[in-house]
Amino acid sequence: MNPDITQSRQGGPVIQFSIFADNKVGRLNDLTMLLASNDLQILALCSLDTTDSSIVRMVVNYPEQARELFAKHGYTSNEANVIAVEIDSEEYLRQVTCALVQAEINIHYIYPFVMRPHGKTGLVIRLEDNELARDVLTRNQVRVLTQADIAR
Repeated sequence: MNPDITQSRQGGPVIQFSIFADNKVGRLNDLTMLLASNDLQILALCSLDTTDSSIVRMVVNYPEQARELFAKHGYTSNEANVIAVEIDSEEYLRQVTCALVQAEINIHYIYPFVMRPHGKTGLVIRLEDNELARDVLTRNQVRVLTQADIAR
């Protein structure tokens, strides 16, 4: 087994924040500035919107600090453990999706990392069963990342 894959099993799960905000000009900028001014980096990001509100999903390098900031500044947020994987090419994406399909694990949603250490692409995946998915992906030689892997 690839030692990088074995090593990545150590450490805590990747934490995703879902921040609920008014769908107004500047709200995402306010959020990114708040994090940046506190030396926190957004590593993965996606946004869903309706007419009046939006949900910003993100993974940051230090979730404990982000959690405190969101509460202190009045942001309503939820947290979820997600799976983060490192991929080198489109072929690795197919390897991830094939492994999950064969194990009959449903993908709720998926989005890319904005930046990643080591210059490799990463994906954030919200699934029905993270533990099973982690085991299945690891057995299929997919590097599953931990929060420690992505913190910088």
